[in-house]
Amino acid sequence: GSTSPQRKAVTDPLRPCVPSLHKGICIMFVLVSCVNTFLSLFYIAPLHIAPLTPSLSQSATKKPRKSPTDKAVGVTRGRGKANGVAVHNGEGGEPVTLFEVVKLGKSAMQSVVDDWIESYKQDRDIALLDLINFFIQCSGCKGTVRIEMFRNMQNAEIIRKMTEEFDEDSGDYPLTMPGPLWKKFRYNFCEFICVLIRQCQYSIIYDEYMMDTVISLLTGLSDSQVRAFRHTSTLAAMKLMTALVNVALNLSIHQDNTQRQYEAERNKMAGKRANEKLELLLQKRKELQENQDEIENMMNSIFKGIFVHRYRDAIAEIRAICIEEIGVWMKMYSDAFLNDSYLKYVGWTLHDRQGEVRLKCLKALQNLYTNRELFPKLELFTNRFKFSANVHDKKFCSEVQLISVGSEDALSNEDCENVYHLVYSAHRPVAVAAGEFLHRKLFSRHDPLAEEALAKRRGRSSPNGNLIRMLVLFFLESELHEHAAYLVDSLWESSQELLKDWECMTELLLEEPVGGEEVLSDRQESALIELMVCTIRQAAEAHPPVGRGTGKRVLTAKERKTQIDDKNKLTEHFIMALPMLLSKYQADSEKVANLLQIPQFFDLDVYSAGRMEKHLDALLKQIRLVVEKHIEADVLEACSKTYSILCSEEYTIMNRVDIARSQLIDEMTDRFAHSVEELLQEAEEADDDDIYNVLATLKRLTAFHNAHDLTRWDLFGNCYRLLKAGIEQGSMPEQIAVQALQCSHYSILWQLVKITEGAPSKDDLLALRRVVKSFLAVCQQCLSNVNTPVKEQAFMLLCDLLMIFSHQLVSGGREGLQPLVFNPDSTLQNELLNFVLDHVFIDQDDENQSMEGDEEDEANKIEALHKRRNLLAAFSKLIIYDIVDMPAAADIFKHYMKYYNDYGDIIKETLSKTRQTDKIQCAKTLILSLQQLFNELLQDQGPNLDRTSSHVSGIKELARRFALTFGLDQIKTREAKYLIPFTMSERREDVWLPLISYRNSLLTGGDEGDRMSVTSGSSSKTGSVRSKKGRPPLHKKRIEGETGFIVRTRPGSVGEIWVRTSELKSHPQMQMSWLGQQKMDDSSRKDRSGMSYIKSRSNQGVRQTVRGLMEDDAEPIFEDVMMSSRGQLEDMNEEFEDTMVIDLPPSRNRRERAELRPDFFDSAAMIEDESVNVFDLFPPGVSL
Repeated sequence: GSTSPQRKAVTDPLRPCVPSLHKGICIMFVLVSCVNTFLSLFYIAPLHIAPLTPSLSQSATKKPRKSPTDKAVGVTRGRGKANGVAVHNGEGGEPVTLFEVVKLGKSAMQSVVDDWIESYKQDRDIALLDLINFFIQCSGCKGTVRIEMFRNMQNAEIIRKMTEEFDEDSGDYPLTMPGPLWKKFRYNFCEFICVLIRQCQYSIIYDEYMMDTVISLLTGLSDSQVRAFRHTSTLAAMKLMTALVNVALNLSIHQDNTQRQYEAERNKMAGKRANEKLELLLQKRKELQENQDEIENMMNSIFKGIFVHRYRDAIAEIRAICIEEIGVWMKMYSDAFLNDSYLKYVGWTLHDRQGEVRLKCLKALQNLYTNRELFPKLELFTNRFKFSANVHDKKFCSEVQLISVGSEDALSNEDCENVYHLVYSAHRPVAVAAGEFLHRKLFSRHDPLAEEALAKRRGRSSPNGNLIRMLVLFFLESELHEHAAYLVDSLWESSQELLKDWECMTELLLEEPVGGEEVLSDRQESALIELMVCTIRQAAEAHPPVGRGTGKRVLTAKERKTQIDDKNKLTEHFIMALPMLLSKYQADSEKVANLLQIPQFFDLDVYSAGRMEKHLDALLKQIRLVVEKHIEADVLEACSKTYSILCSEEYTIMNRVDIARSQLIDEMTDRFAHSVEELLQEAEEADDDDIYNVLATLKRLTAFHNAHDLTRWDLFGNCYRLLKAGIEQGSMPEQIAVQALQCSHYSILWQLVKITEGAPSKDDLLALRRVVKSFLAVCQQCLSNVNTPVKEQAFMLLCDLLMIFSHQLVSGGREGLQPLVFNPDSTLQNELLNFVLDHVFIDQDDENQSMEGDEEDEANKIEALHKRRNLLAAFSKLIIYDIVDMPAAADIFKHYMKYYNDYGDIIKETLSKTRQTDKIQCAKTLILSLQQLFNELLQDQGPNLDRTSSHVSGIKELARRFALTFGLDQIKTREAKYLIPFTMSERREDVWLPLISYRNSLLTGGDEGDRMSVTSGSSSKTGSVRSKKGRPPLHKKRIEGETGFIVRTRPGSVGEIWVRTSELKSHPQMQMSWLGQQKMDDSSRKDRSGMSYIKSRSNQGVRQTVRGLMEDDAEPIFEDVMMSSRGQLEDMNEEFEDTMVIDLPPSRNRRERAELRPDFFDSAAMIEDESVNVFDLFPPGVSL
């Protein structure tokens, strides 16, 4: 209804006051705005007036302030959290706990800390509780510290309570969780602590409550056995310490400034001195000193209570945190921390077992050593801790950092030499760091202006002559390595300008030394040429040498441009310089071989574009002279490769080079044909000159035939004549035979290339087949040559040609090449295998005796081993690609353990590849190798084999390693019993007597039906099986502490294992190798396959069975019987119905059994692999 008159009367007197009230408020805000504008001119904080209008007044909506009791029961204020429960505001659901705010990082850390400080000023217990829960939650703990716990419990009790709240299912906590969110959290966590101390440094940290509580809590957490607590609290404490160090540094600076002001004021004249200011300065200095003492006490508490214990924590991450932060303290506040009392912790940790921690030490030291002002304080540390001894650190990153730490002033000459050698390291970052160190030590101390003035006086165009000489001397003095490419790559980033000064290098090589210059020795010239060629290769290819780095990387646009410019520069220079260098050093094979590598890095278009054909003619002339002068393989190969590069079809100079090459080949072929005719005519009467003429020309042609198609000169005919003459007469020099074999091989390959690239006719295929067949026959005949080099060359070529002309030749739609496929017959396979056994698997002593000379240096031994590895690898490829029958690999596999160091990787790879080809055949081959080893041992030691000998143990170890190739699932491999008949075939009657006698003693007191008389080696019964009807339950029959034994009886299983003893005697166990098996006739295989097995249960059959049982080794069966568990026996009893149960008394332990039967129960002979079913080893009807 309408307003009552009474109400209107009450409210009407107030209405006139409202407009005037609003008018006054407006005037007040205008005045405040003017005042704020005036104050802002003087950087004075403006005034803030709260709104007074009824609609905006806080008095209408502000809740009354809660008492501490109310806060204790869970009411939160602001961003804090009183009881540990996450609180969200009502509108957006934003997190309000410190942990969530810091984790998300949406708010500026400054505002987060300011809010916490404001809450601390209002109620410090609630604020500290919030901070404590922050550290607890940052550790990944789900628990919460309540206000009652904070006020009434000690830190140790609180930590123990929180330890129980951890999630035991997961070991992760925020500092270890992966992902960008938690990586950002770690950064925010550290920033929060630093900002907190920075904002509290003027008041709160000195109240003797906040810092004491936090440091006490972190000390207790850092001593916890929970890794999350220890890790989180250590990180918090170290960052807290870093922030305090910064505060202490600022206090120290203020103290110094105050002291200077005080001294300046006191030194004034009495009339100008202000006593009040002196008093204020004294009071300020006293206050700063008190604060300094307080901060030092806090730092001492953290250092002694946390750092001293955690820098040697079991967790590497915690140790790394401590070392990283102490390095910060030393650099930040060197006056207080850069002394031996703190440096010793870094020195001790230099030898930490974890590379991560060592790396932190080195980074900390690097920051110190790079500061020249701090270097004097490190002198004692440098002398005491020789960290240059760690220069060969296993962790490459630590090695790089250590080299960077190294200061040439701090290291002795011996220490520097340890660093110098790392320029040859295979790890490129380490080598580059060592190269920079070497550059600083050797090259950076020279005065460029003085060097340039000296070069001008001597008439040199480059001032780098002395530096290049110094580099050559360093290369020669580093006797441990002779890898110039590695040295150049190490120095490339730091000394690139020096290494690209090819003009200076050629000046040193070509021009005569002027006054004051030393003449380069022959050794120095060779080293300089090698370094020069390596710098050319590095500039042209723009990638590290082989073995350093992961391979060629994609160059950036800038790197690509630099590469092109360098290639043009070196081409323009060496087009003119290279012929002169070849002319000067043409008699030196080593220098010439290096110089002839330079043309492959040329930009050959420069010859035609720059009209430099005359320089090309000079180069071809010098190469021809080199070919005619030398017969060394490396020189001739370099010449052949240079001709091949210059003859590339994409360049216009190809025709000019091809003419020069053809003329050279024509002359050499004519000379070769003429010398061959003379040699064959004179036969045994040929002198050394005739032999040398043939050999020299043949070497040159072979080198060229490798890179050039010389089939139109028909070199195969003359080479084949030389080989046939050598086989028939037996007087051909071995070097000529080797070169003839190689040249014939190249000729066949070039003919094959022509056929595969074109459309060959049938006549072409048949012609090539005849050539290949005849050459294979010659190589096979050469395997019996008296000269080892000839045999090795023939073997390698045989393996290569069998690989090339195998069944894979017709793959990929090349069925038309089927006439060229050759499959080696058994005779050739046997000869190849015999060659491997005779020349690869030989003892070191035999090898030394077979070589000339009494003493053989290490290099020759390595070379000989490399050659043998190549021979084995060539034959292994034939096995892998199914060119040679897989059983031949048995003779290879059996040497796996004996020659593991030399050929283990090759044999292992062969085994892996053959297993991928045919698992069954591979397994049979492995078994065959074990049989061969065992029978060889029987032949050597006779029937009375000592099963405890090292030879038997070696066979067992080899079998164990072979077994690992089948996997670890023994259930899947349980049916694999291919070797069991072999292992059970050789028996001795006296072996089983002790076990059977022991079995009778165990059966004493049992039923008569359960016994079997074996005293005379026979039995009156074939066996006694209890009726299932009258058999008591198993759980009732067994007595506690006894073990039951179940024997599974399977009719027919005996036929797979047991062999008639009479037939075994008539066929002694002489298992042949694969070679012997190839020679066995069909009758022996029929006899072996026709062996009959014992199946009768007559008395005589049982006697033969028991005799066979007595002749076998009892150890595996006894071991499995006595070690069977009750659970396994019960499972087997439920699975099999036709079983008999024999109750045995408690088994003796291993020591008691050994005392009873020390000769027959050898632990070394026990079967460790459970994949063999022990119950399948007994024939039906026989019980123990």
